[in-house]
Formats: sequence, structure tokens, C-alpha cells
Amino acid sequence: MTETVAVERRPADDTRVFNRTAVVASCAAFVLIGALQAFYGPAIPGLRSKFALTPAAAGLALSAHFVGGVAGVLLFDRVYGRVSNRRVLAASHLLMALGATGFALAPSWPPALGAALLAGLGFGGIDYGLNRLFAVGFGQRSTAMLNVLNAHFGIGAILGPALVGVVGAHRYPAVFLAFAVACLPLALCLRGVGDTARAAEAPGPVDVRNRSLAAVLAVFVLLYVLHVGVEAGVGGWEPTHLETIGYATGLAATATSVYWLMLTLGRFLVAPLALRFSAPAIIAVSCAGMTVCLLLATVRPVAPYAYAGVGLFIAPIFPTGLPWLNRAAPQAQRAGALVIAASMVGGVAAGPALGKAIEWSGIRAVPVVLGAVSALCLAATAWLVRATRSGQGRWGR
Repeated sequence: MTETVAVERRPADDTRVFNRTAVVASCAAFVLIGALQAFYGPAIPGLRSKFALTPAAAGLALSAHFVGGVAGVLLFDRVYGRVSNRRVLAASHLLMALGATGFALAPSWPPALGAALLAGLGFGGIDYGLNRLFAVGFGQRSTAMLNVLNAHFGIGAILGPALVGVVGAHRYPAVFLAFAVACLPLALCLRGVGDTARAAEAPGPVDVRNRSLAAVLAVFVLLYVLHVGVEAGVGGWEPTHLETIGYATGLAATATSVYWLMLTLGRFLVAPLALRFSAPAIIAVSCAGMTVCLLLATVRPVAPYAYAGVGLFIAPIFPTGLPWLNRAAPQAQRAGALVIAASMVGGVAAGPALGKAIEWSGIRAVPVVLGAVSALCLAATAWLVRATRSGQGRWGR
């Protein structure tokens, strides 16, 4: 039976949704979901061997995960404000544990895909739920805390493939079972998660000047789809590009690992800056910086360093955009769900779309293609800065 939650509407600066234990458990949960997303790729050799799959068929596991993730975001957005945050997050942890267990023990490929979708459902609930609550749960510190939270996702994404590599792809069931076990204690660490009223979530309205709400939301969605496309595109194409311009395979792989490391580090580094500068300022500088770095990646001697710079600059965009969106469109209660779901769709669509563009232009043009997408991110940000304004000014707090 649905539990109706009575909540007190509090000022933004006095918002208290998490205690210290809940913050630690939330960061641990993001390490887990980062690892889960990263498990599927390294596990492909084991999946192919066990189920006699083609590479394309084995890759459907990650697609099923993302489909479940989008469904999880949209489904759990429906129940926020009607069911307590603790119950929704606990259910998400349990769904991930059940899905991971099913994926590990599936006797054939169709049940394994169903289990990946189930795990993705829980993934989407945790990804959206914690991002949303962190966006409103710390008052003026929400942007900083969101960057810290999402940095832990990066830690999981770095550790996940390393764990599969140590254990061996053919032992992927043991990795997924261990993941399922790790989910269960976190489901019990949610006492410190409070509840919020949907109408009270915006930490202070921002006027939308001469622009329709639909247009503002559409450009936010565009920004999220495009920047996730750049993020996934660099991760997927950097090693191939570096090899094509003459770098050794090992160095190219290491440079790609450094890119992901810098993306994670960048979120930790921007947390204190978020206490001094506004979200529009941080995102504008991030988009400009990653565009310049991608253009520099066309110069062979500096290309690996330029890609590391892309990781550093792109890092704050996803977590920093959510508080800005909440302030820009407080009346659009499901805007956060829309952009997070869009980011997942962008991650899936980026591969085929960029692949076609690079097939047409050549591998040496990878940084140019990605730089063009990054420039569109900068243009979208500039439009949003003009379309929204804060009573505290555009660039400072």
C-alpha cells in the first residue's frame, strides 16, 4: 500500500534531507552503480563463451541495462512525494541486487537480458533519486555535494573493469553476485534520508525571460544529450584516434584511463568552486574548456594531454546542471527526470551517431567531430544563460 508522506516545507538554506550516515551510504551507492555500468563491457568475453553469442549480441546486455535505467528514472519519478524516499531508494537497491543475481545465475541469454533490465531499473531509481535529493537537500551547498556524489560514480566506473580484469571475464558471475551482496547493507543505511515536498524542492526561483518553459527544458535536454555524447565519444574513440596518429596501443589505452580519472578528479576539484561561483558560470567555462581541448587534440604532440583536459572540463556539467535546472524551472516538477533519462539515451545513441560521422570524415577527424558537438554544448549553455537569470547575478553567488 502506498505510504503518504507528510512533509514540512522549509527554506532552501535550512533543507536537511540527509544525515552524515546517509551521505556516506549515498556515495557508496554511487560507487556501486558506477561499477555496475562498467561491468558489462569487460564481461563480454565470458558472456560470449557461456551463451555462444556474437559481439553485437553480447553488447545487448548494456543496452538492456540502459533501457531499464531510463524506465527506472521515469517510474520512480512518479512515486516521489507519494512514497517515502527511504522506501524508494531501498526498493532500488533490492532491484539492483535481484537483477545482478539473476544476471549471474541466468541459464540462457534471454533471462540474462531480463535480469540486466531489472538491475537497470534499480540503477535508474538510485541515479535519479539521489541526484534529485542532493540537488535540493543541501541548500546552497547542493551543487558542491552533487559533484562529490557523481565523483564517486567515476570511482566505481574505474574500479569495475579492474575488478573484472583481476577475477577474469569467465568468472563474471562471481563479480555480479558480490555486487548483489554489497547492495544489501546499503538498503539498511537509509534511516538518515528525509522527505521533501515536490513543490518545495526548488532552492529559489529564477525568472525565465521572454522564453517559454518548454524551450528552456528542451535546451537543457539538448545540453545533456550532447555533453554525454562527447563524454562517451571520447571514452570510446580516444584510443583509436591516438593509435591512428602514431601512438602505441598501450599508451593509447593508458591515456584513455587517464581521461576517465580526470573526469572523476574534476568533480572533486569543482566542489569548493561551486560554493563561490554560480552553476551557469561553471558550465559555461566547462563547455568552453572542453571545446578548446578537443581542438588541441588535433595536434599530435599534445593530443593525450588535451584529452585529459577534456575529462577535467566535462566533469562538472552533469551534476552542476541539475541545481540550475531546478532554479530555472521550479514549476516543472519532472524536469530532472527528463534530463537524466535524456542523458542515458544520449549515452546509448552516441555510439552509432558518432560512428557514422567518423566513418564519413575519417578517424583523424575524431577530435574535430567531437569538438563540433562540444561547441553546440557551449551554444546551448550561452542560450540558457541569456534565457534565465538569478536574483543573485549570473556569475557569482
